[in-house]
Amino acid sequence: MRKVTRLAAWLTAAALAFAGGTVVSTAQEEPIKIGFSMTLTGGLAVAGKPALIAMEIWREDINEAGGLLGHPVEFVYYDDQTNPSEIPSIYSKLIDVDKVDLVVSSYGTDLIAPAMSIIMRKGMVFMSLFGLDVNTRFGYDRYFQIMPAGAPDPSVNWSKGFIDLAVENGVKTIALVGTDAEFAQHAVSGARKNAESAGLEIVYDESYKPGTSDFTPIIRAIQATNPDAVYVGSYPPGTVGIVRAANELGLETKMFGGGMVGAQYATIQESLGSMLNGIVNYDFWVPEPTLKFPGVEEFLAKYQERAKDQGIDPLGHYLPPYAYAYLQVLGDAVNAVGEIDQEKIAAYIRENEFDTVVGEVKFGEKGEWAIPRTLQVQFQNVEDNNLDQFRTAGKRIVLKPEEWKSGDLIFPYTDAKNK
Repeated sequence: MRKVTRLAAWLTAAALAFAGGTVVSTAQEEPIKIGFSMTLTGGLAVAGKPALIAMEIWREDINEAGGLLGHPVEFVYYDDQTNPSEIPSIYSKLIDVDKVDLVVSSYGTDLIAPAMSIIMRKGMVFMSLFGLDVNTRFGYDRYFQIMPAGAPDPSVNWSKGFIDLAVENGVKTIALVGTDAEFAQHAVSGARKNAESAGLEIVYDESYKPGTSDFTPIIRAIQATNPDAVYVGSYPPGTVGIVRAANELGLETKMFGGGMVGAQYATIQESLGSMLNGIVNYDFWVPEPTLKFPGVEEFLAKYQERAKDQGIDPLGHYLPPYAYAYLQVLGDAVNAVGEIDQEKIAAYIRENEFDTVVGEVKFGEKGEWAIPRTLQVQFQNVEDNNLDQFRTAGKRIVLKPEEWKSGDLIFPYTDAKNK
């Protein structure tokens, strides 16, 4: 089994560009077009805008290295407005009208799933950006997921570290709460399965409607059940609302967090500040010494320079490295195959391991990571009104998986919250 490296991909492109002893200028070649939608407005724009910057950095990097197959890369994309109903028409237009050569997904489960039937009908490779367990109901063999949840059950893998930590520390009861949206329901479903397998008693298990603004009734209802742990599946607005309500009402529990999207964003971290202390939540990259993959710091330096004064995530730790990496995988596969052949590209991605800015990536069942790496991190000793504290190690401690651990859990939550 071959490992695809960035150097090998560059050499492939260079060999094609110099074929016949003549230097081929990519500027004179027809571009290879990559099409996608992205969440540039609406509730997930806070993640979509940084992702687009990362993708543009990759496009510039690959074009400087000779492009794909000796051709420059061009993007064709549309704002999906964080609206799943927009997705089918966008991808139909990309493929049938814009005649793109390759497609990748928008950000998030709810924006990936609606594209699947169209992509499958066209037989195209589909690199996706942070969809949780999308392919279980489709079974599409040309789908690949850059988020490091993994086989055989991504939803279960997502919360396994949280539940393992709970059990290791004597937790007996748990409350589950999540927004009524596809991602959050997958996350809570996995937590439910893990809790039941671990013998935890589920004392609260409810959903809330998207758009909910007042979370105090939910926190009060959870408090009434007196759980040892609280697992939350939420998108950014809900994450902010739940964390604020928990702090205002003095939620007393031994573990709190789990599947809260948004706690990874620098702007939300700065806004919530010390209210984050003690929360144990999923993440995918933090500046801890165990996660210094080759190329990631160089990429982040480029990203952070571009993100200045744009009103977006200034650090780019969460989504941007993976937005760069899913294009790395696709680009390396195309250059290695030597042609735009969807079947061959898909086979190559399935059969090889890739070096990326987020580390080594190998795909397994359903196009998920063969070896999952969903991190559980704990916010510790976070101060108010201090963005720079999140640039370095020591504030988001990696607890799970063990091979990436960078520190120890402060338990219970109420102790960590008051440090």
